[in-house]
Amino acid sequence: MNINKSIRIIIAALVVATLSACTSIPTGPTIGVMPAVGKPFDVFKTDDKECRAFASENSEGTSSAAVTQGVATTAIGAALGAVAGAVIGGGSHVGVGTGAGVGLLGGAAVGAYGSSGKQNQSQLQYNQAYKQCMYAKGNQTPM
Repeated sequence: MNINKSIRIIIAALVVATLSACTSIPTGPTIGVMPAVGKPFDVFKTDDKECRAFASENSEGTSSAAVTQGVATTAIGAALGAVAGAVIGGGSHVGVGTGAGVGLLGGAAVGAYGSSGKQNQSQLQYNQAYKQCMYAKGNQTPM
């Protein structure tokens, strides 16, 4: 296997693993809120729209951290795998490629695991901000 082909395989695997390690940003609340007694539904829908925007603004930093952590962990895993592959393979290109592939898989797994915790934190922060906003507008929120 020549070096150009090894590099292309490593880059393709890195792109796939990086995308798989990314997390999604909360797109909405995962809690139920009811309109206040006697509140028109159109007013409730306006409250909901405003509070979703408020919650998105307040959870944006946590979501970005989750994505960054997943990508960084995957890249570090691939780099460490490539170094280990070069050492174990005696510096051959095949050893580097194999090590990078193994490191990439390990890094993606660790990155995905770490990112899922951040994603849960992001969703909780989103829900809390949404709930506070809806409560402030007089709607019925869960305890």
